[in-house]
Amino acid sequence: MDKIIKIFDTTLRDGEQAPGCSMNVNEKVEFALQLERLGVDVIEAGFAVSSPKDFESVSVVSEKIKTSVVSSLARAVKGDIDKAYEATKLAVHPRIHVFIATSDLHLKHKLNMTREQVIASIAQNVAYAKTLCDDIEFSAEDASRSDREFLSLAYNTAVNAGANVINIPDTVGYATPNEMFELVSYIKENLTTNNAVEISVHCHDDLGLGTACSLAALKAGATQVECTVNGIGERAGNASLEEIVMGIHTRYDYYKATTNINTKQLYRTSKLLSTITGITVAPNKAIVGANAFAHESGIHQHGVMQERTTYEVISPEDIGIPQNKMVLGKHSGKHAFKDRIVTLGYSLGDADLEKAFHEFKILADKKKNVTDNDIEALVSHNAVEHHKAYEYISFVINSGNTITSTANVKLCVEGQIIEKVATGDGPVDACFKAINKIVKLNVNLENYTIQSVTEGVDALGEVSVKISADKKFIMGRGLSTDIIEASIKAYLNAINKTVPVLLI
Repeated sequence: MDKIIKIFDTTLRDGEQAPGCSMNVNEKVEFALQLERLGVDVIEAGFAVSSPKDFESVSVVSEKIKTSVVSSLARAVKGDIDKAYEATKLAVHPRIHVFIATSDLHLKHKLNMTREQVIASIAQNVAYAKTLCDDIEFSAEDASRSDREFLSLAYNTAVNAGANVINIPDTVGYATPNEMFELVSYIKENLTTNNAVEISVHCHDDLGLGTACSLAALKAGATQVECTVNGIGERAGNASLEEIVMGIHTRYDYYKATTNINTKQLYRTSKLLSTITGITVAPNKAIVGANAFAHESGIHQHGVMQERTTYEVISPEDIGIPQNKMVLGKHSGKHAFKDRIVTLGYSLGDADLEKAFHEFKILADKKKNVTDNDIEALVSHNAVEHHKAYEYISFVINSGNTITSTANVKLCVEGQIIEKVATGDGPVDACFKAINKIVKLNVNLENYTIQSVTEGVDALGEVSVKISADKKFIMGRGLSTDIIEASIKAYLNAINKTVPVLLI
């Protein structure tokens, strides 16, 4: 019988800790629902005790998710465990994830605890967590740099106290694949309990070995792997979910294992995360990068045309990359649009479908042909729309290389149309300054990027902006065939998310 490897996704917790990748509650819920469609076994929804907003997001995700396990991280501290329980108690399948460091380096410089104190803390706090929740995971932070005998004692203590999952983290991405294989083998051999215990691994990518170490650990007997979509996370990030899943899927002959992941949802999960965070993947990123299935070398092109497997070990269809087989236009009806949405793997309610179709019709008036990539971009952007305190109505610009750029921007604010004019260093800057005159908020533009979603002179442009407000960074996104309009939409998207931040 095949071994089933469980996928533990920590994009909403560890991944969100990456600089510039913070998400609000609505975005976390939307992404969690996509993770559930993807088939993720465990969703780590956050670190409930870290902030009121994190507690809220874990709580809301717990209520929305029906099939995946929902986990909250907690230090080996009673207060953390109580918060984790409160946040996940409404989940169909809740889990409390307790951790404490075990390396001498962390004990001395971070915890200021002795080994004996750490063991006592594990026994006490895991046992307490077990009184609240049946599903308890224990992680020994910095396990890969811990003394193995002490590490084994820590895990056995946790299991005896009630943990049914033990996690072996390579917290700073220090281990080599061979070392992770040996470490997992050692822990597995030295578990003294007769209880069924699941062994998990959590590898970081500081030396570029996160995926390799995770796969080596699976070969050694680990049955759960912790990872993030697009590999986002602290410092250089985490082991990449899509790389691990497709590694197992493609090399079944070697791993003799499977996952519960619907691989055809990998691409759109990656795209949704990029849309939410504004962090695009590198073109040469494995599995989901723009060049992952591109061939420029003549030898490669000839080989692929003769037989795809000469230079492709997986196919684009395997991960759900749209093939642009059906082109829609302004004369296409709602039924054809809905059919294409379903074919692309999206499930929209009536209201969301109506909104997406309306946006499609507007786009179809501007473009002769609307491709699958256009449709995916529309759906992804609509999925993470927020309450609009300020709604874009229109803009007019006057710009050139011999005159100062001037922008006239019209917004709807609480039902009232407000129009302002401003000058700036270029048309985009002028538009942003006109918006600032209307919203009267103290925000700063920190970053601005633009990229083409599709090809051709009528391509959709996607603009991402990062603004700062009250020492917090907020991402905004906008989509249009006009880059000035896309810029205005992105800036307003960020502004609308800023309003509740400033009210806290």
